Amino acid sequence: MQIRLKRIALLGTALFMVACSKDIDQKTRSFHLGFTPFPYDLSAEAIDYVYEKIALDGDIINHHFDDGVPWIEALEHKPFHQRIVDDWAFRKSKTPPDHKVFISVSPLNASRNGLALYRGEEANMPLPDSWQKYSFKDQQVKNAYLSYCKEVIDFFEPDYFCMAIEANLFFANKPEAWADYYGFHKYIYQELKLAYPDLPVFTSVAGGYLLPGFIEGNDHLIQRLATLQLLDYSDYYGVSFYPYVSAFAATSYPEGAIEELFMISQKPLAITETGFAAENFTVTLPNEQRLSVESDEARQQLYLRNLLLACERRKTVFLIHFTLRDSDQYLAKVEAATRQSIVWRDTGLYDEHGQSRPALVTWREFLSRIYQP
Repeated sequence: MQIRLKRIALLGTALFMVACSKDIDQKTRSFHLGFTPFPYDLSAEAIDYVYEKIALDGDIINHHFDDGVPWIEALEHKPFHQRIVDDWAFRKSKTPPDHKVFISVSPLNASRNGLALYRGEEANMPLPDSWQKYSFKDQQVKNAYLSYCKEVIDFFEPDYFCMAIEANLFFANKPEAWADYYGFHKYIYQELKLAYPDLPVFTSVAGGYLLPGFIEGNDHLIQRLATLQLLDYSDYYGVSFYPYVSAFAATSYPEGAIEELFMISQKPLAITETGFAAENFTVTLPNEQRLSVESDEARQQLYLRNLLLACERRKTVFLIHFTLRDSDQYLAKVEAATRQSIVWRDTGLYDEHGQSRPALVTWREFLSRIYQP
């Protein structure tokens, strides 16, 4: 099986490279470009700044909810906490009216090894005692999450809906419970498609786990099989990709890696989140391993250009650059910020002082092209 999968991967990459040899129309682009409204600081000024730049520097916005689920209220069809309601209303009021809307939610916790924590007055609160016993096989979990997804969809009326973020990581972290999660995934997808047949509903997967050599100790071929299972019940092939957070640590990830990643599925491709560090950093990860990355603005720009060119060749649906501006100020003020947040601190197309980076020039070069799917 592994030999056969390797041959398929090599053949797919070869076919993609042949397609890449053709000239690309430099006047058009096939995909939308945008960001999440993640603020660079804890201030109204910072929030307004990000939304203003999103309106200027993109044509799609991603509201990314990865901070827990109001499990109890969703199951009992009760109103969500006022803080959730206010946050949603604010986001909707600030969304540029001419932008496409992409919503991401997740039933998984931040460690991608169990149920998302509880979202009530605060984000990521401990699960209520009555929910400690539940897992993805339980109908209560399925019913509650389906109800939550419907509430989000009905409120935001999105153009695209991601029902789970980096779902393949659950297989990497808890393979013994994969059958339960897969059953949950199938149920949520099928029920959402019955309710919203014209809405693209899909999952995202962590791309680094699908490529050889990117993640130490990872079997990328087995990960591809799990991903293909997910894609049986997913309208798009949604990819989250941060190639510098890998064994290559931004120095020299393999040539052709993007193309190989893109060829794993022929479903419509969406880059649900991405970024590349523009500065050096060292961080101790939760497994106590130290990640040292040597990068700069030139490497960030090169990655972004390679990615944008590959997206055009593949006729991608959209690309979300997760961070618009570096988050140094935000991380300095948030006590709950984990040490691994440093990994994404310097990925903005604007640095911590609001100065544009060379990668923004490349971004705007593509944004200026006429959108033509």
